[in-house]
Amino acid sequence: MKQLLIDTDILSRFFRGDTQVVKAMGRYLSIHQTLHISIISQYEILSGLYHKDAQQQLNRFLAFLPTVTILPLTDLAIEKSAQCYAQTRKLGTPVDDMDLLIAGIALANNMGVCTHNTAHFSKISSLYLEDWTI
Repeated sequence: MKQLLIDTDILSRFFRGDTQVVKAMGRYLSIHQTLHISIISQYEILSGLYHKDAQQQLNRFLAFLPTVTILPLTDLAIEKSAQCYAQTRKLGTPVDDMDLLIAGIALANNMGVCTHNTAHFSKISSLYLEDWTI
């Protein structure tokens, strides 16, 4: 099983108790022992929780963060993101910046992305995808 960067939508489903995602995450952890999320997903979740003023969910997410590896936005990740941007724009299928940054972080770390948002991420040809919701 390939190492995966867990996308924001899968994290959200996990925190909402999505049974399929929770089970898949358990199987993944039995092999890899740790989850990887991007600093972009950390930002997306935190900004959403602060916006909703969801203090209980925020506390739960903040307690979760020390248990995962948060991958930063490095120079290599920026380069990979820019390459993905160019590829998708040339094909006439642009992808939003946050997803490009997440893809770049995954590619820079030789990882796939676990996401339900396959419509966007599948436009990046070099990116391995898994969807734990199906």
